[in-house]
Amino acid sequence: MTAVAKILQSKPDATVQTISPAASVLDALQLMADKGIGALIVTEGASIVGIFTERDYARKIALMGRTSAVTQVKDVMTSAVMFVRPDQTSEQCMQLMSNNRLRHLPVVDGGKLVGMISIGDLVKDIISEQKFIIEQLENYITGSH
Repeated sequence: MTAVAKILQSKPDATVQTISPAASVLDALQLMADKGIGALIVTEGASIVGIFTERDYARKIALMGRTSAVTQVKDVMTSAVMFVRPDQTSEQCMQLMSNNRLRHLPVVDGGKLVGMISIGDLVKDIISEQKFIIEQLENYITGSH
């Protein structure tokens, strides 16, 4: 099992994108598009107050008759944010994401936001781990070292 800390280290850009709850949804969408990401952590100072995702946009803007330019992030964000610690395993994260239908998990260490992992990060790690195991088994079977 890979620890979350190791997954974060393997990411090409570990910067966590954040946005203010008072920002417009349009600004949030622009930031997400510019960075090629699907979620933003909503912060006030150093505190996490929510998460804004593509799913929040899809379900809480157009379907509710709102507009992105005038709606604030705080009005459509998810306030109950689940998070993981750097010492948790990829398996624990996958279980949490599957059980709660999540695609993004903030990583918090000692009350401080230190990263974000996505379902894609976990899948990439699990595939890499399985590939390594397969190679080891093939070497064992063929007697290669």
